[in-house]
Amino acid sequence: MRTLHYYTSTLIRPQCTTLVQTTKPVQKMEKMMNMPQLQSSSLSSSPPLSKKVGKRWKEYQGMNNWDGLLDPLDENLRAEILRYGHFVEAAYKSFEFDPSSPNYATCKFQKNTLFEQCGLRNTGYKVTKHLRATSGIKLPSWVATQSSYVGYVAVCNDKEEIKRLGRRDIVVAFRGTATCLEWLENLRATLTHVSVPSVATGITAEPCSMDGNGAMVESGFLSLYTSAGSSKQSFTSLQDMVRKEIGRILKTYEGENLSLTITGHSLGAALATLTAYDIKNSFIRQPPVTVISFGGPRVGNRSFRRQLEETGIKLLRIVNSDDVITKVPGFVFDDVDKTDDDVACNGGAHVVQRWIRKRAEEVQWLLYSEVGKELRLCSRDSPYLRGVNIATCHDLNTYLHLVDGFVSSTCPFRATAKRFLQH
Repeated sequence: MRTLHYYTSTLIRPQCTTLVQTTKPVQKMEKMMNMPQLQSSSLSSSPPLSKKVGKRWKEYQGMNNWDGLLDPLDENLRAEILRYGHFVEAAYKSFEFDPSSPNYATCKFQKNTLFEQCGLRNTGYKVTKHLRATSGIKLPSWVATQSSYVGYVAVCNDKEEIKRLGRRDIVVAFRGTATCLEWLENLRATLTHVSVPSVATGITAEPCSMDGNGAMVESGFLSLYTSAGSSKQSFTSLQDMVRKEIGRILKTYEGENLSLTITGHSLGAALATLTAYDIKNSFIRQPPVTVISFGGPRVGNRSFRRQLEETGIKLLRIVNSDDVITKVPGFVFDDVDKTDDDVACNGGAHVVQRWIRKRAEEVQWLLYSEVGKELRLCSRDSPYLRGVNIATCHDLNTYLHLVDGFVSSTCPFRATAKRFLQH
């Protein structure tokens, strides 16, 4: 019998309730909630890139849902996951975390130097667009930052790298939660309807709204993806920025062999999922779309999951069993649609199951579903991690360390995997 799981966000709720009172507490708490563990670079210790990706690139992008590649973990796939993880790390490193800086919450580096400044050299990619996310929560500017740099778009422009990869790859990379309003948006755990854009004319500008399709996503994540700034701020929404930039790139390289890989950590993983869904439904012709997510929370309900699958989006979720963020928000209950006949087959347990199913149906606004294919790792498998806590288990460096060390479910860790640990 399956059980009904419920998780809450009470661990972080008290932190955010103090953020909206005065400027100094906001700045102090935002410093505490950032990701200082990422200051020492793991980028210089990247594993050697395989030259065998090109012929099998569609497999590594999930064409066959990574069947036979995850357990044991294929070495080429490991290198690709870590490579995209480094793109996410660059999104963190390029963010101005200092609340006292006049450039707080912006990108510290120009597009043409971002990778080099982050210690990520010889990628074969160029950054083409800085991306910003705007919160739909309206607070005075002296209390919280409304719109913040959240990631970037990059395109592979090196002939040798294109040859190695077997295609020209487009990357969209997102960092995780960093500002007060982003934390507040994370707490808006109720589900809200999301529309399926029309692809009749290519890009659509229609807003996400209730349209009866049943697909629902977390309210706060959708707000960060679709909200635009006020008339005074002139910030366009993250959705509009992504659509316009991806549309421009697809037109520029029309006719070439392309792929679109969207990657992110924590909140960035949720934004990556929404971005993939939006792009896949916004363009008449688009390349294969793959999501590589690290430590992502749940995003939507089962209708949303089905639509992701129907559009052909391939999503690989890297999950740490000890990371509480991957277990929120809401409920996960996969048997809601079972009929009474199905339930009755379980004998004496059918009364309990029927009661659970009825209760679950009453809370559809909190009923989530896991999406994509999962690569499950565990902090406790690493002999190098001691005294792990909530922050450590969720840290991006921990995820890169676990990916680097994982061998298989029967041989969970290899002795050479130290490169992503902080000293």
